[in-house]
Amino acid sequence: MGETKTLLRIGALALMWGSSFFWIKLGLGMFSPVQLVLARLVLGAAMLLVLCRLQRARLPRDRRTWGHLAVAAFFHNALPFLLFAIGETTVDSGITGVLNSTTPLWVLLAAPLMGTSSRMTGTRLAGLVVGLGGILLIFAPWQASGLLSWAALACLAAAASYGFAFVYEGKYLSPSTSSPYAISAGQMILASGMLVLALPVGGLTPVHVSTGPLLAVLVLGIGSTGIAFALNYQLLASEGAVAASVVGYLLPVVSVLLGAVFLGEQLHLRVIAGMVVVLGGVALTRLQKPEREAGREPGDQVDGLGDDTAGRAARPLAPLAD
Repeated sequence: MGETKTLLRIGALALMWGSSFFWIKLGLGMFSPVQLVLARLVLGAAMLLVLCRLQRARLPRDRRTWGHLAVAAFFHNALPFLLFAIGETTVDSGITGVLNSTTPLWVLLAAPLMGTSSRMTGTRLAGLVVGLGGILLIFAPWQASGLLSWAALACLAAAASYGFAFVYEGKYLSPSTSSPYAISAGQMILASGMLVLALPVGGLTPVHVSTGPLLAVLVLGIGSTGIAFALNYQLLASEGAVAASVVGYLLPVVSVLLGAVFLGEQLHLRVIAGMVVVLGGVALTRLQKPEREAGREPGDQVDGLGDDTAGRAARPLAPLAD
């Protein structure tokens, strides 16, 4: 029964996060990127506040935590959400999901730059090189039909922003004693405020109400942003970060299938091959030696891309999540 529940949670979480790009594409039929992201963040924050109420969790009260949350809100929510929405104005939702799967590679690059104790082992370096090769294969700048464009680069920059955010949160927010729900709710509230400030730039265009895009944004905000976090937290608490990390490998598959079946998006074999290469590189970066063999005592914390990057963070994070 335990294994069945785990598989159901993994499947549901992969569907919620993997479908994010599908809902974004539909939502852009009614909203501008700024409007869509603001709605997503407000709905996600509202859902998380409801969860805080149910869990009797209080928002952080110290200024230091709120300062770190402001940085996390910008790089983990406001900026990448907006970049993905801008990118999807011209980039297919399936390809966006594939580019999102590069996030762990950016985590690997960001960790040593931020002074963590992450070690660049030979296996991780090989995984990074393989993953970057997969990105190059996807973009194919040597071909006229390649995907290299400002919109596609915006999606890649969003994945890089996630990578920085994961490392930052693990370093500065993991010691927090606040509930993960409260930390995430505070982060979403701050990100919502940031998008309100961006409204004069691209959020004042007329909105022509349409049922389909409106429902898509509701599902995106409440389901793929709010409920998905709660489900991820449950999965981490019951099965650990290894089980949660499996979700990341399913996200691009879900986004590609939804785009192809419901939006008529077509993917070249080159892009699919690039996705496989990227995920293979990510898998290499996550390989770890047994603790005693690696010169550590069981239970020691390790920085980097293994269980600890997700497990030590103040809020449970899945490195491939949108």
